[in-house]
Amino acid sequence: MGSSLGALNALNFFMADVRDGLGPFLGVFLQGQGWQPAEIGLVMTLGGYAGMLATTPLGMLVDGTRSKRGLMVAAALAVAIASMGILAAPNFAVTALSQVMTGVAGAVVMPAIAGITLGLVRQAGFAHQLGRNEAFNHAGNVFAALLGGGFGYLFGLQAIFFLLAAMALASIAAALAIDPRHIDHVAARGGGDGADGAAPPPASLAVLYRSRPLLVLAVVLMLFHLGNAAMLPLLGQALVARGAGDPSAFTAATIIVAQLTMIPMALLAARLAETRGYWVLFVAALAALPIRGVLAAFVTNPWGLVPIQVLDGVGAGLLGVAVPGLVARILAGSGHVNAGLGAVMTLQAVGAASSTALAGMLAQSFGYAEAFLALGGIAAAGLLLWLLATSVVGPACRGTAPA
Repeated sequence: MGSSLGALNALNFFMADVRDGLGPFLGVFLQGQGWQPAEIGLVMTLGGYAGMLATTPLGMLVDGTRSKRGLMVAAALAVAIASMGILAAPNFAVTALSQVMTGVAGAVVMPAIAGITLGLVRQAGFAHQLGRNEAFNHAGNVFAALLGGGFGYLFGLQAIFFLLAAMALASIAAALAIDPRHIDHVAARGGGDGADGAAPPPASLAVLYRSRPLLVLAVVLMLFHLGNAAMLPLLGQALVARGAGDPSAFTAATIIVAQLTMIPMALLAARLAETRGYWVLFVAALAALPIRGVLAAFVTNPWGLVPIQVLDGVGAGLLGVAVPGLVARILAGSGHVNAGLGAVMTLQAVGAASSTALAGMLAQSFGYAEAFLALGGIAAAGLLLWLLATSVVGPACRGTAPA
């Protein structure tokens, strides 16, 4: 079992760079090719919507299949091929197709890793291992950003495409190193350690709307990601627009600051989830983003962006543990944990996919500062909803009531 958990840690480390494709580097690369902010936002939105449409079916697939490692291999290959396509032909058609492929491949990663983790450690060890998963994930992002920033500075942004391909190959090796005999596929779908192993009935979006806590969680995350997803790419684009500094090095620096913050936040979140429940984690994570939006609107000095990205690390570090942990707690015993996680991620993806297009239009029409303020205001609405729905989500967060 120890070897499989070690391989799981390695999978989280290397897959961190692969899951989101080129991430914020894509916007900077396309801007260097003469693309306008609205065009960049649109093409990134296409990938987000493709992932959104695929997330729930892929979550259902994770619940039903015993080839969870194979799904990770396929996802890594798809992202690497799609990203190299952009490098070969950075036109709208190829880039749009690439983003669709990346969106679909990225959509399977979170439920597949959650399912593998739950199958390895069961419900009792899930929160603890989620903290380790996220810590290795963020460490992998720091590693990739350091290499990406360095290679981008020395050899140009094209070098980042080859780094992504190398990380994809390492992800595949890590996935295959997990011993399939160690994965309890009944526990992996939330069926419980003592389930009889029968396949659950088909799941659909009904798994979302039948659970009030899960529905509130999904809508809150949709608002959070509507405000959050475009903020980091927009920071990179704002730098390029001002002509301040090397864009690849700056984009890497913003990622590194956030990811270094996320590592201790993920470990802290796992500890708090075990001792205090999930409600307080969501309050802290949701409160960080509106503050971040205000700071981003008014800070123009590159050094002033450090606290902006620290706040990104706080929010994302806490949510990376809290979201799959709370979904698994809400749906424990249902046999539909990964389908439920996929359903939550579908609404989350609606927000994330819409964020880039919205931010691109706002930045082009009104300016970058106004776009940051608008994104922060949307995130504040998510925090308000979470607070107002405490009576609904509180018992589930404490683990004292069924969904």
